[in-house]
Amino acid sequence: MSSQLILDRIRHDKRVWAYRVMRDSDQLPFYRVMNSVNAPTVPVEGRECVMLGSNNYLGMADHPKVRESAMAALQKYGTTVTGSRLLNGTIDLHVQLEAELAAWHGTKNALLFTTGYQANLGAISALVGVGDTVIVDSAAHASIYDAARLSRAKIRAFRHNNPAQLDERLSRSVGAKLVIVDGLYSMEGDLAPLDAIADVCERHDAALMVDEAHSVGVLGDRRTGAAELYGVEKRIDVRMGSLSKGLGSTGGFVCGNRDIVDALRAHARTFLFTTAAVPATLGAALASVRMLQTDEGRERGTRTLENAKYLRDGLVAAGIPTVEPSPLPDGTDVVSPIVPAFCYTELRVSNTWRKLYDEGVFAAVAMFPAVPQNKAMLRLCVQTEHTHSQLDRAIDALTRHLPPMDIHETDATNYAAGAVSSAEAAGMNDPDDIDTTSERADDRVPASALG
Repeated sequence: MSSQLILDRIRHDKRVWAYRVMRDSDQLPFYRVMNSVNAPTVPVEGRECVMLGSNNYLGMADHPKVRESAMAALQKYGTTVTGSRLLNGTIDLHVQLEAELAAWHGTKNALLFTTGYQANLGAISALVGVGDTVIVDSAAHASIYDAARLSRAKIRAFRHNNPAQLDERLSRSVGAKLVIVDGLYSMEGDLAPLDAIADVCERHDAALMVDEAHSVGVLGDRRTGAAELYGVEKRIDVRMGSLSKGLGSTGGFVCGNRDIVDALRAHARTFLFTTAAVPATLGAALASVRMLQTDEGRERGTRTLENAKYLRDGLVAAGIPTVEPSPLPDGTDVVSPIVPAFCYTELRVSNTWRKLYDEGVFAAVAMFPAVPQNKAMLRLCVQTEHTHSQLDRAIDALTRHLPPMDIHETDATNYAAGAVSSAEAAGMNDPDDIDTTSERADDRVPASALG
């Protein structure tokens, strides 16, 4: 390379070093090659596995009608639109899908982005700027933190799912205030208490944006996500969703009123300066959106949530640390399609992942900086078509290969350090805003200890 400084930095990067060591020893849980669609079972590098690492929650990625619609769009419009939406890249499928997304979510308008990541980057950086404040849940997705940095607004974090600390953060925020939370958090699978968060935002005249990437298609009577499930969809200013998970396509979208969407059309750089989504993804998404509003679509969501509860109940019975169900305003609770099995240390999660993989169970691994230090986990995701026998196979393998561990080995000091490090890794300009006290209201304990 022409710059020795850059090369030296790469060679001394601990994450690069760890990646190379794990790759060369065939212990790497990442970048494994899938040899088919992410169905309940998948050949992974030639090894048939029960797939518990995919976001294909509703089985839409290989639904015949979704495939047919994608192929029809490909035949009519070709492989790509060759330009941005601003110029020649808008086709009638964009307009039709945006109209149906808005109608489904009960909003005036919707706007499509090529990816979910771009949807967050474009929306947040278009709506706030210098002199404003973005207040973000400490467990929010990386794209939200990156978007806040791009906006050049001041960034403050509040403790995960803690409306009281959000209230305190808002009381000392300046300029226009935008609060951003995930509806369903992608690592631990817990839901944001959106009713309480909306109350706090209204007291402080703060706008509220909810990232529904993992909840759209799964939660609520109409399957539009966590905001609907909590009955607060009319109190949310900006609703972001993904086409790439439960909806079985690729892309992202933002739903809101005319002012919000017009502002994004004018200022969202990730919308204006990139080639628009390819026709096949639009055709697939349109079929999926329509399917999810039918009895079959709603039944798929119901079966997915039933499978999630079955998996979590099995982990609890086996004494494997996991999360509690998320409480709802009506006194019931829900287990999302994301069910973590906590391993805590990176060594334990890597070793356990490998043993499961050798037995034909593929799980996703989450470790720092995706989660705080000492909160490494196997992120297990269920699908509509998973059978109980497939889930039992995973539970049995975890029971045999995840050794018992005293949760107190991951002490408050290490957890706090992980929270601050995560904020710094996200580029927050004030990492001390994260509460690092030892009272870990959001920390999870082994489900078996909770009876």
